[in-house]
Amino acid sequence: MNWRNWILLLALVPVQYHLRAQDADLLSLLDDQEVTEYATAAFKTNRVINLHSLESTAGGVLDFKINHRFGFINGGAYEFFGLDNAMMRLGFDYGITDRLTAGIGRSSFQKAFDGFLKYKILRQSSGKKVMPVTLAMVAAGSLNSVKWADPTRENYFSSRLFYTYQLIVGRKFSDRLSLQLSPTVVHRNLVATRAEKNDVLALGAAGRVKLTNRLAINAEYIYVLPNQLGPDYHNSLSLGIDIETGGHVFQLHFTNSTSMIEKGFITETVGQWQKGGIHFGFNVSRVFTIVSPSRHKE
Repeated sequence: MNWRNWILLLALVPVQYHLRAQDADLLSLLDDQEVTEYATAAFKTNRVINLHSLESTAGGVLDFKINHRFGFINGGAYEFFGLDNAMMRLGFDYGITDRLTAGIGRSSFQKAFDGFLKYKILRQSSGKKVMPVTLAMVAAGSLNSVKWADPTRENYFSSRLFYTYQLIVGRKFSDRLSLQLSPTVVHRNLVATRAEKNDVLALGAAGRVKLTNRLAINAEYIYVLPNQLGPDYHNSLSLGIDIETGGHVFQLHFTNSTSMIEKGFITETVGQWQKGGIHFGFNVSRVFTIVSPSRHKE
């Protein structure tokens, strides 16, 4: 190699270094501009049908819920296939932040009062931060306020109390499909017989298939591990359809569970689908913005 080639080679070294530096600066700029995108609307509301969904109520938003169940359809024509009887629950869920939701409710069934806290630990996301699933935790409690069957015996207030602890892990696989699992433990201070367990372990599974922008099909099933409940109780199975109309979401469904709170539909479901022990019912969700998003901080 002659001296002219050496000079040309040395002259190209700083040019190559400069180009590499420009590429590095460009990649750094792109990294800074990349944002984290969180999955939204895996389910239309924070409930699938009975189960909590992986969604939370948005921060600063109040969600007013009306849950309604008619009687069992196997009541026949005399009971107008269940429409002569009804149970309901009124509830208020409030988004303290986008991740933390608190709720209270009152049911006509067993005159139960209930409350819960729900926190979204992980959020499914893509982009700068990748998280494949959403993980949430629910802690709930309820109080049965029905008068004592035998007021002359020694009755304890603690016997009216029930507690539920639940994890929800789920994923929005596409705009049309969302699935979740809900491992759950229900603690009952008082049980009917010695054969029943105070702590009941169960696993819920739920899914949503979006049909149109305003219609979706929901399904959920709750499997209770064996030898925890009496022979009269069964696993909960519910099927429904969501209809969105602006600020309202209507959920029409069929379920074998009478109760609309965890300790009831997980541990006290007596209906059997194959025998017509099915309720027709609906949930109505209406949201109100209490604190504007510009003022609300997570």
